Amino acid sequence: MFIETEVTPNPATLKFVPGRKVMGEGAREFRSAAEAAASPLAQRLFAVPGVTAVFFGADFVSVTKDGPEWQHLKPAILGAIMEFFMSGAPLLVEAAEEGAARAYSEDDARVVATVKQLLDERVRPAVAGDGGDITFHSYEDGIVYLTMRGACSGCPSSTATLRNGVQNLLKHFLPEIREVRAAS
Repeated sequence: MFIETEVTPNPATLKFVPGRKVMGEGAREFRSAAEAAASPLAQRLFAVPGVTAVFFGADFVSVTKDGPEWQHLKPAILGAIMEFFMSGAPLLVEAAEEGAARAYSEDDARVVATVKQLLDERVRPAVAGDGGDITFHSYEDGIVYLTMRGACSGCPSSTATLRNGVQNLLKHFLPEIREVRAAS
């Protein structure tokens, strides 16, 4: 099994591409070892000292670190990913839905549907290329709140991505959008 490693705009995060489906559809993020109980692969990755977050995309795994340099962590991370895929274990052991209820009024359903469509078709593929994900959180008074995950969470360029990229795109198609902000 060959696993590609790609750098991301976030220097604390690397993207690992195992050459096979990881999540298929959707995405899942683990910000702590306690959250990782839902996934045997995430558990293995959090067992590597210095790993602080794990993100599963369609066909990649992003790992965020806070400790040692990548050259010291990569062999253990690659080993954990390889062992997991060789084991045949399920990626997730629980089907719990991630995230809080999404908030917007019924009057805004058309705007929200268009925002979600634009995110899915035009933004998410580019963000996934950098090892992350972007999801709709809420909409209120012309402000779209989005959640950055994976390599994009905490990335120095994520604010610029939201303001210059996503905000401009949404405002172009939806004049009622005034601003795009990161959900807190």
